[in-house]
Amino acid sequence: MSLSAATDVILHAFDWPYTLVAQRAEQIAQAGYKTVLVSPPLKSLKYETGSQWWQRYQPQDYRVIDNQLGNTDDLKAMIAVLDEWGIGVYADVVFNHMANESSIRRDLQYPNQQDMKAYDNDKDYYEQQRLFGDLAQPLFDQNDFVEAFGISDWEDKWQVQNGRITGGPSDPGLPTLRVCDNVIAQQQSYLIALKQLGVKGFRIDAAKHMTLEHLQRVWTKEICHDVHIFGEIITSGGATKPEYELFLEPFLAHTRFGAYDFPLFQMIFDALDTKGSLKSLVDPYCFGQALSEKRAITFAITHDIPNNDVFADLVMDEASEWLAYSYILGRDGGVPLIYTDLDTSGITNERGEPRWLEAWKDSKLVAAIGFHNRLHGQPMKVIEASDDLLIFSRGSRGIVVINKSKRAQTVELELNGDWREVLLNKQYFSSKGRVEISVPSMSSMMLLKSE
Repeated sequence: MSLSAATDVILHAFDWPYTLVAQRAEQIAQAGYKTVLVSPPLKSLKYETGSQWWQRYQPQDYRVIDNQLGNTDDLKAMIAVLDEWGIGVYADVVFNHMANESSIRRDLQYPNQQDMKAYDNDKDYYEQQRLFGDLAQPLFDQNDFVEAFGISDWEDKWQVQNGRITGGPSDPGLPTLRVCDNVIAQQQSYLIALKQLGVKGFRIDAAKHMTLEHLQRVWTKEICHDVHIFGEIITSGGATKPEYELFLEPFLAHTRFGAYDFPLFQMIFDALDTKGSLKSLVDPYCFGQALSEKRAITFAITHDIPNNDVFADLVMDEASEWLAYSYILGRDGGVPLIYTDLDTSGITNERGEPRWLEAWKDSKLVAAIGFHNRLHGQPMKVIEASDDLLIFSRGSRGIVVINKSKRAQTVELELNGDWREVLLNKQYFSSKGRVEISVPSMSSMMLLKSE
């Protein structure tokens, strides 16, 4: 899949075991998803009683998939089942750092001596799970890491891309990999092995912490061929914001990768606030507040937002999150990423249920995905925009209405023919070239012209 052709909605099956993804393959396909992003397929800490989600982002070895979510056999089986349903697999990859194991040792050999002994004691199992390389030898040693120091100034580009991500002054942090021949070779071998298994795309975790040299050396033209790649670079907005200027703009200028559209997310978040205006969503790209449509990964929520205290203020209320999804699935451009989890955050919805547990198959969301899939590539034209109301067309066959006000609004549209509102499956009929609809408060509508 080339970057320009990467148009399908991605299900972020965050922290789902690989066997669960496989079990739900038919449902995922029927819901309209074309690709699934899975948590990092590598060796990371696991316990019989389970481990925390962030352990998946602390690699112990790339050459073996063996973690809390499954092993190489499980991943292969999952890819095969999803392929039968026409669904591609995206893998989350962690190349900036290795696991923080300072509590059990002082050296920087990966995997550690205990894990190396496990490889030797159970050779048949680990050989079965091996993706590449010689498990009798370490993957990395101290020569593959930069000097240890914690990041203290997050607007100092050199610190952010050379220092360790830590949990505070007393935390030694995650050992940062050095850009050297061995690191590059091992990471390339890992990507090639995953591609050979059938992986169709990659999400680069912590991309803002990686230098352009590192990114450009690892991701060769051959490795990038026929896959969709996007980076995670968290910013508080678009042009003029320090993180955008320091990290996201250079990433976009010097790679061909896509990226999370945090500038657009911030615009949506602000527009849906009581003091915001939906007029700001007419053409945010024009003002440097959205990425180009061919490189943007659009979203209403990412895994970091509900699961990290530092981003907790960015969790929208349910009604606003739905309007955000209506916008990103209703508009043209970008690859929408839909987040779901197994109640990682503990946040509940209005019914007291885990908020994102069943979100991926919500009937309204599935209908909106269908609208997106059907009208992909159709031009978007704004019909009306005010502080509280946004109406735009998608070609000649689609209309999106978003009402963020606290009261219902009556909208009269100049339309011919019969139309179906897909979210509630309601029919509308034109009379003398006009259709009148009532849009409830804090709600949206997606209309398709009947064929």
